[in-house]
Amino acid sequence: MDLRPILLVTQYDGGRFAGWQRQPVARTVQGEMEAVLARLCGEAIPAVGAGRTDAGVHAHGQGVGVRVPARWSPERLQRAINALLPPDIWVASAHEMVADFHPRRSAIERRYGYLVGTDDAALSPFRRRYEWAVSRLLAAEALHEEASHLLGEHTFRAFAVAHTAPIDDHHRCVIQHAAWVPRDGGWVFEVAANRFLHHMVRFLVGTMIDVAQGRRPRGSIARLLVAPDNTETSPPAPAHGLSLREVVYPGSSYATNG
Repeated sequence: MDLRPILLVTQYDGGRFAGWQRQPVARTVQGEMEAVLARLCGEAIPAVGAGRTDAGVHAHGQGVGVRVPARWSPERLQRAINALLPPDIWVASAHEMVADFHPRRSAIERRYGYLVGTDDAALSPFRRRYEWAVSRLLAAEALHEEASHLLGEHTFRAFAVAHTAPIDDHHRCVIQHAAWVPRDGGWVFEVAANRFLHHMVRFLVGTMIDVAQGRRPRGSIARLLVAPDNTETSPPAPAHGLSLREVVYPGSSYATNG
């Protein structure tokens, strides 16, 4: 049977999921999407994500690759899957891809955002689900200084959960963008890289917030980038403030160069 490779750009509220990856019992995004795809196609269809977001982490643009019978155009599949998905998952767009497309290996950049609230309203039920409400003001200069050390290629052993990567993994990532951007009621940490390690963004945010609140010395990020492990790193920031904003693919990955 001819199978059509399709990229589903997917959004989800991670609050009621045990993460992206399928699990035997717990509710996951991958599990929900594969259940709907099986109903539509009459057979098991793997949904392969560009990254495995943790429990509680959200997505505005998770890349999900599927291979479905050729009768499914991207537009038809998008409409059908959205009609059956639960309300906390939504496919924002669908694109036909080239035959050798892989949602993880073909990606050239992943972009995350982490929301931090510093005003009293950050504790509102309409905000606290999606941002980390911190109790003390943050030193802007410290945030900017710490983030500036991240640009370029570094080893991130200090900012990853130990023993979650293969034993021969070099733990090196290329950071293309890292910046704290002020917004109404707080900040957003924007970061883009070729790859991310397990809990990496949350470890970075937790450490930088500690510096900006005076609990760690300036230059902590630079020192930890040469550390052999995460024993001196601050605890990771809460999962609910983090969102996978976008996964970038080269134009050559799209069947219509879209």
